[in-house]
Amino acid sequence: MTRLVLLAALLLPGLAAAEVRTLAPGDDLAAAAAAAAAGDELVLSAGIHAGPVTLDRALTLRGEPGAVLDGGGEGSVVTVTAPGVTIVGLTIRGSGSDRAAMDAGIVLTKGARGALVEGNTFVDNLHGVRLQGSPDATARGNAITGRTGRQADAGNGFMIWNAPGALIEDNHVRFGRDGIFTRVSKRDVFRGNRFEKTRFAIHYMYTSDSVIEDNVSVDNTVGYAIMFSDRVRIVGNVSDGDRDQGLMLNSSNRAEVRGNRVTGRQLPAARWLTFSQGADDDMAPASDTPIHSGGDRIGPEKCLFIFNANKGVIEDNRFEGCGIGIHFTAGAEGNALAGNAFIGNQTQVKYVGTRHLDWSAGGRGNYWSDNAAFDLDGDGIADAAYRPNDIIDRVMWTAPQARLLITSPAVQVIRWAQSRFPATLPGGVLDSAPLMAPPQVIP
Repeated sequence: MTRLVLLAALLLPGLAAAEVRTLAPGDDLAAAAAAAAAGDELVLSAGIHAGPVTLDRALTLRGEPGAVLDGGGEGSVVTVTAPGVTIVGLTIRGSGSDRAAMDAGIVLTKGARGALVEGNTFVDNLHGVRLQGSPDATARGNAITGRTGRQADAGNGFMIWNAPGALIEDNHVRFGRDGIFTRVSKRDVFRGNRFEKTRFAIHYMYTSDSVIEDNVSVDNTVGYAIMFSDRVRIVGNVSDGDRDQGLMLNSSNRAEVRGNRVTGRQLPAARWLTFSQGADDDMAPASDTPIHSGGDRIGPEKCLFIFNANKGVIEDNRFEGCGIGIHFTAGAEGNALAGNAFIGNQTQVKYVGTRHLDWSAGGRGNYWSDNAAFDLDGDGIADAAYRPNDIIDRVMWTAPQARLLITSPAVQVIRWAQSRFPATLPGGVLDSAPLMAPPQVIP
């Protein structure tokens, strides 16, 4: 009976054992993929293998240490059109440079449901991994080095379009345009990734109901740019020494921003940095802008920039060493802010508006490093409310030349009068329960 069962397993295609085939450099990978059966594994031995290749059935493409798959500078190196494909352990290089075709190291098409891209190294590709409509794909533990030079001509580490359920975790992306650029997607999770020397570390456009968690952004133009995307959960991330903004919410409603840290970065004294941006970069700063460390630290122009983003929750974050701690403008309404630490920012808050906003919740406000407060009852809450801005600040925003008068007796009299007669204060931010010590944030 046992022999009959084994014989049946060999004769029935659906029960046949998967084949493992090892290919040496010079073997025809495209032909081997076309001849393989679903479930087979193709193993590339050490050396350089010629691409491109299309995987149109559920195969595993695996690289032994030292295996390189080279696309020869034309098109995408690997194209996946079938569900259940795994690509692991390869160095993938040499895609084409066609920006209209969006050439990439790996392209996952609409048919590539549940694809797994794990433990690969990507070099010299326009885009690293492009998810073009592929649902429930996972990219984990990959290292992507983008092209250097004019940033507008480079591609993204991960290029995502309409790929619901994508999981991008524990990857390392350096150089190129954006670390992750996602457009028109949903239910995606970007977790535990590290981004260095890109334009935007993570760039969201029309991608809602998603999660950005435990990522690290170092030395990018912007850390986390969330644009036109609702109900995004941004938790436990780090922005360290990003140039313009650590975190930006632009027309993105009901965001949850908790436990993140945006800080300047330690640099040698009197060091100058130059960042080059293409003139056609979307929302990118002007080209070749030098930034001086101001001694031993460089920080973003803005730790958090909120532009027309409503009904968000911003709690238990640390914003430190920026030009502006939080810039709040363009009709952003209904946002709750409490438990945050604003430390050593040149301007703690820039609020462009006339409404009266109380940034505290349940008797708990935020910590302000420039608040010379007292706590006579020892409850950890300052005895007086804190206002980060006054009439003079509003004058400085609208007429920067007025800074020449900032230390004049007239300005000091106006500020003294405001402290004695609160009714003269303009609308703006009030923290009615400021904290005496910064909450501990360990993202």
